[in-house]
Amino acid sequence: MGHSHDHPHDHAGHGHSHDHAGHGHAGHGHGHGHGHGHDHHHPNTELDATTVAALDPSVPDSDLSPTEVSRRGLLRSAGILGGTAALAITGAQAAAAQLPSYGPGEAFRRPGRPNVWLAGDHHIHTMFSSDGMYRVIDQARHAAAYGLDWLVITDHGGATHARIGVDLVNPQIRAARAELKNTLIFQGLEWNIPAAEHGTIFVAPGSREVEILKQFENNYDGGVKNAGASTPANEALAVQGIQWLGQQVDRQRVKDALFLANHPARNGIDSPHEIRGWRDADPRIAVGFEGAPGHQAAGLPKGVGPGSARGFYGNAPGSNSFPGYPPESYRTWGGFDWMTATVGGLWDSLLAEGKPWWISANSDSHVNWSDTSRRPDGSNQAQFERDGRYGDPVYGNQVNLTAGDYWPGFYSRTHVGAEKRDYLSLMQGLRAGRMWVDHGALVRGVELEVREVGKRYGEPLGGALTPKCGRPIELVVRITPQNVPNWSQFIPKLNRVDLIRGAVDLAGVTDRDTFKAPDTKVVRQWDTSGRTETFEIVYPLGRADEPFYLRVRGTDGNRSQPGYLGAAIDPAGPQLDVVGDADPWVDLWFYTNPIWVLPRR
Repeated sequence: MGHSHDHPHDHAGHGHSHDHAGHGHAGHGHGHGHGHGHDHHHPNTELDATTVAALDPSVPDSDLSPTEVSRRGLLRSAGILGGTAALAITGAQAAAAQLPSYGPGEAFRRPGRPNVWLAGDHHIHTMFSSDGMYRVIDQARHAAAYGLDWLVITDHGGATHARIGVDLVNPQIRAARAELKNTLIFQGLEWNIPAAEHGTIFVAPGSREVEILKQFENNYDGGVKNAGASTPANEALAVQGIQWLGQQVDRQRVKDALFLANHPARNGIDSPHEIRGWRDADPRIAVGFEGAPGHQAAGLPKGVGPGSARGFYGNAPGSNSFPGYPPESYRTWGGFDWMTATVGGLWDSLLAEGKPWWISANSDSHVNWSDTSRRPDGSNQAQFERDGRYGDPVYGNQVNLTAGDYWPGFYSRTHVGAEKRDYLSLMQGLRAGRMWVDHGALVRGVELEVREVGKRYGEPLGGALTPKCGRPIELVVRITPQNVPNWSQFIPKLNRVDLIRGAVDLAGVTDRDTFKAPDTKVVRQWDTSGRTETFEIVYPLGRADEPFYLRVRGTDGNRSQPGYLGAAIDPAGPQLDVVGDADPWVDLWFYTNPIWVLPRR
């Protein structure tokens, strides 16, 4: 523990830091259950370690144990090895092969590294939301100008949207796609999850995108179905909605569909068992939640901003809230949701079960800070309910400093590694967890890889390395610091990078409302202050013995405190944000998604 002051040397912008601070101890647990990096099955399918090894075409029979050789023979005879069938535990997972799929490691493995990183935002509102204002093209032009490659239009679900809004927004989306040919613009909606919070639902563009979204909203939206209360029947309806989306993909009514839960800790109504239930309903569709909510300008103090809570996380428990959540969970920590910001917390408890569950960041843009536009005269709630939209925004002749949102790309970004710049590749990158997120353009680039010592390539973000038990392994962290001003006109400085590690126990949890991972903690901190060129940290992880996972975060170092679970777990985590005084620009972080290590016996 502690800070490492052994700065890597830069060679033409690429340095190597061989951190010999000691071998990381392997975590304790049982075999992990998802097989990453193979074309034969979907990366989110949960498999036992023996099957993972047997499915890996890069491992010769001579390297397998007798049990693994036997399993490989069984898979061959069943037509699974070398075929297109997916080996799966449940019917929902069995359909995984229907999706356009390649192993998450493949795009990163090749010497040329042909992948692209695409920055985007999956949570954006327009005039077709009762609390929104802008046209689709307004949001899309700003997103493109602020450096985004993809975005999802997610107007609020509800009776008016289900009746007319889904249809009305589609021509604006198609027009924006035609104008901004290099920007991927998805149609989605913000689902009122029955018995829970909101979530992003979106589909691959196609002739039936409106039809699928409209049918989903009419049948499964908590607002439309009056299913907001936390009852078992409403929780079951949410699960059915996710499964229904998977069925539409299987039936080829739509090429792909995804769900991510939005601002999960804001009201305390997304219980741990509900989150596990969504993910297990269909792991191809339900892939993650917002690690950091939108509304980041809301924390700006009065005079400059709204003087509210960052992320509008200023709430308290209500009648539908999960009683186990503490008061601190209703606030953001360094702009991040408590479920993500707490090392050893709810997100880690899912990762420690070997469950792929990814984090994102976005704007949740409704009405944007410092904008000078407003709704036109006469455009009010009654007109919205009648027409399904507000009138086009007009010049307002004043600067709006009370709005809590930023334009897409202005502050929050989700970076996705994709095989190429197209809709299906982007969705597959999201599903595979090749993602990292940042605020305020803290860094230009982050890449993570876990590899066997001596090998040139390993497994990237979202992947799982399956080395033979006892093989030495190492983590590679490549970071490109920021060298141009962000949209607040300063160059952010990365001060520190933290490595977080946790054991994996595939046996799972007996209590599905668990929200702690006791073995997960910060195991290394690197001082990165003063770095201006791309640098690489190579960190030895010891010999692969027991299954574990790793994730990384970084900070400008301006605001830190011991983590929610104590300094022994997280000595210098993000600070609890103060309501009314939480300037987002002086508190910048990046977070990566995890990589697993699943040794083969």
